[in-house]
Amino acid sequence: MPAGLPSPIPETGGGMPAHLRDLTDRARTYVEAASSANTRRAYASDWKHFTAWCRRQNLSPFPPDPEVVGLYITACASGSSSGSSRGTQHGKPNSVSTIERRLAAIGWNCTQRGMALDRKDRAIATVMAGIRNTHAAPPRQKEALLPEDLTAMLETLDRGSLRGLRDRAMLLIGFAGGLRRSEITGLDLARDQTEDGRGWIEILDKGLLVTLRGKTGWREVEIGRGSSDATCPVSATETWIKFAKLAKGPLFRRVNGKGKDVGPERLNDQEVARLVKRAALAAGVRGDLSESQREHLFAGHSLRAGLASSAEVDERYVQKHLGHASAEMTRKYQRRRDRFRVNLTKAAGL
Repeated sequence: MPAGLPSPIPETGGGMPAHLRDLTDRARTYVEAASSANTRRAYASDWKHFTAWCRRQNLSPFPPDPEVVGLYITACASGSSSGSSRGTQHGKPNSVSTIERRLAAIGWNCTQRGMALDRKDRAIATVMAGIRNTHAAPPRQKEALLPEDLTAMLETLDRGSLRGLRDRAMLLIGFAGGLRRSEITGLDLARDQTEDGRGWIEILDKGLLVTLRGKTGWREVEIGRGSSDATCPVSATETWIKFAKLAKGPLFRRVNGKGKDVGPERLNDQEVARLVKRAALAAGVRGDLSESQREHLFAGHSLRAGLASSAEVDERYVQKHLGHASAEMTRKYQRRRDRFRVNLTKAAGL
């Protein structure tokens, strides 16, 4: 596991029987699989930040003291969590979401060490409630990419290169499947082919069946064939597999050797965000804004939000497609929908 993250499974000792050492190693593998790599990295970074702050204040992170944690999140909210022991150096205050994640990381790390942190203690809960009331702001959502935007973005890609074929398939699958960036890059060519895969694809006559492992279990996403080969996600995927000569393992991989060779390594999910941003800027999407403004508008979620905003079907189908537990969550993704399609004012007779 990453540095700073403890494992609840003890290290195997030399005196432990061989069959128990094997079980211990397997248990440690399951511990790692309990959370995503991104979550583990974030928790490791947050724990390091907290313990460094404790050292500067001549405080101990153990045993977990709610008053110490309450002071820490106060420092995060005021921008002094990275300052000196006297707290005179101020930086940029952390956002509420960052503070909540750091609080979760502290609790998780304490639990892994067999020490419970009472987050309901008033020294934490009351301070956190005050931070939310004082600093909470509406989330800054990424811009939704609509079909016409995506079509323009596809035109900026090189159809004659492997990288262009790969990027084309990634954009189309991400949009049509309403997939998260980690779900896109986590796909394999078939079932049970890699240990780090998050799902796999099956190419059928009528479309692409994507099986995904999410936070709440497994789900299937049906991606139908498009009305045109130029914008068909299934056709784009078939073309990428054919010319990349893929037979087994990760679906989306790095293109090496000046764009002529496909490596065995799975593409990092950050590449999806970079691709979306790069292609959107090149296509002139939201050209009414300055380039600096546009750079902050687009990311991997722009594809997912784009499908939710543009699919003219019953909302429940979009909800199922995106794997949302509630319709309210689906509506948060509908960035450019007709917000006043249902006018209750007129319906009430006013």
